[in-house]
Amino acid sequence: MLIPFLITMTISISLAFLLPSYYRSSATILIEEQEIPQNLVMATVTSFAEQRLEMIKQRIMSYANLLDLISQHALYLDLKDKWTTEQIIEKMREDIQINTISAEVMDRRTGRPTVATIAFTLSYEGKDPKKVHSVTSALTSLFLEENLKVRTRQTKETTQFFEDEMNKVKGDLDVLNLKLSSFKEKHLLKLPEFMTINMQLLESADKNRDSLNEQLKIMSEREKYYVTQLSLMSPEMEFNSDLKRLEDLKVHLVSLKSKFSDKYPDVINTQSEIQQLQEQLNSGKTSTEKKRMNPDNPTYINITSQLSGVRSEIDSIKRQILESNLKKKNYENRIESSATIEGEYKAYLSEQANLNSKLNDLTQKLMEAKVAYGLEKDQKGERFTLIDPARFPERPFKPKRIVILIIGIILSMGLSIGITAVIEFMDDSIYKPMDLARASQIPVLGEIPLILNQNDLRLIHQRKVTLWLSTILTPIIGLLIFHFFIIDVYVAWAKILRMLTL
Repeated sequence: MLIPFLITMTISISLAFLLPSYYRSSATILIEEQEIPQNLVMATVTSFAEQRLEMIKQRIMSYANLLDLISQHALYLDLKDKWTTEQIIEKMREDIQINTISAEVMDRRTGRPTVATIAFTLSYEGKDPKKVHSVTSALTSLFLEENLKVRTRQTKETTQFFEDEMNKVKGDLDVLNLKLSSFKEKHLLKLPEFMTINMQLLESADKNRDSLNEQLKIMSEREKYYVTQLSLMSPEMEFNSDLKRLEDLKVHLVSLKSKFSDKYPDVINTQSEIQQLQEQLNSGKTSTEKKRMNPDNPTYINITSQLSGVRSEIDSIKRQILESNLKKKNYENRIESSATIEGEYKAYLSEQANLNSKLNDLTQKLMEAKVAYGLEKDQKGERFTLIDPARFPERPFKPKRIVILIIGIILSMGLSIGITAVIEFMDDSIYKPMDLARASQIPVLGEIPLILNQNDLRLIHQRKVTLWLSTILTPIIGLLIFHFFIIDVYVAWAKILRMLTL
């Protein structure tokens, strides 16, 4: 029927032309890898691009930043009196779209292919194309600046962290070195590294003591020998001759007894002479002792001098033995103490080695962090590059007016056909003689033709005019919609001719 068709078309056309136009401006940002190979300079920013992008998004789309953008660009003026500030902020978040562009790349960490984000598009939509373009440009600048700030801040914080840790380790190492120095001064010769030297010194002390004991034994025997000689010798020459005579007689007596018996006259005479000589020597012994202060016997004087030297040497050897014993005891104490302090000393050395190793590791990492900081400062690391800046939107992206019109035409035609079919199905009227005969089971005798009056003729004429106008205007309206909303007719015609030529 014509009326449902016209009503539906009117609604579709009204929606297509009365709905407000929304414009969208988009910018494409490429995520570029660092220019210098990572095996030469390792970046300290280890987060994935998706994580960093999401973090930057949350920072930029914060309440304060979006409110600042709304104030700067005078956005959503028509909603300020209707909505709250939170609702307007949420509306702007919905109007900002971020779509990532992924590709399959080789992961350097695992060596396996993986899907990574290589770029992303940033878009904003609104009713005013000028504001849409300016807001998209502002958002793009914020993303580029925030990425640089984030990477620079992370590398700077990493460098500062390593500096603080290195200074802390240096302080701990200085304190430990002071403790270790004090420990070494306190136990200088008892340290484990002196164990070999102390063992050698102990062995040398034992050998020296044995040698001194052997010397002392020799000197003691020599002393006894000299004492014996002196006991048999008189400081005076005469006394010495009597002693010599006594010795000779004793030797002669021994010789006689070996040949003769004790009653032999020579044996008796010799014994008698020995006895007389001993009595004489004993009677002169007291006077001899008084004369020993000033002896005149050269042999006696010589032996006395040698005895004095031997005794002096014995005293020296005894002192050396005492010193050697003290040294030995000292060396033994060192060795014993070395075993006692070895655990504590090794603990100090182990802690020192660990701190030195940690300090070297931190120093190397600090140098790498400083290089990475310079890399980010000079924008030689991974960075966001604007490859497609925000363009001024010349046409609205919604509503899709042509789509609405096409849907309206389809709905109008479908609704008209549907209503016609329903009416036809529900219509119980009889229009043909055969239908009447079939319904009544009575044969039809005759048929009276339709008699049209002036009103009927006018309605029929109007319907024909409407049909002809619809037939003529529909292609014209469709051509105009195609020309103004889809593509220029001349351009489309040129493309069709080019396709036919090919």
